Amino acid sequence: MAETADTQQVDDSKQAARAERRAARLAKQIGAFAKAHGGAEGQLAYIGQMGTRIVLVGGDGGWGDLVAPSYAVAESATAKAGITMHESFDGEFAAKVRTGPYEWTRMAGIQVGGPSNKA
Repeated sequence: MAETADTQQVDDSKQAARAERRAARLAKQIGAFAKAHGGAEGQLAYIGQMGTRIVLVGGDGGWGDLVAPSYAVAESATAKAGITMHESFDGEFAAKVRTGPYEWTRMAGIQVGGPSNKA
């Protein structure tokens, strides 16, 4: 019985270490995004079994996202990166996003017969 408990503790500590490494990698990616875009703000969106999406908006209006395996890992990563987080993606935060021709053709053009997305 003690061996089972020890094995469980080892498995738990391995999972915790793996989650910590993943959060550190994500924080590094968030930091690189922030550096390239004059700062960054974010919002977390749970996407089911796939994990949690970290939506990033740069100071210049550039945007992107990363996917973390869990909400806890996403929270840890954004805390390590030290970015401002928002509860929802609306209002002033959403207004900071700047889109270009590529996004507009991808969002509507292809679906409704707009111009093709060729460069």
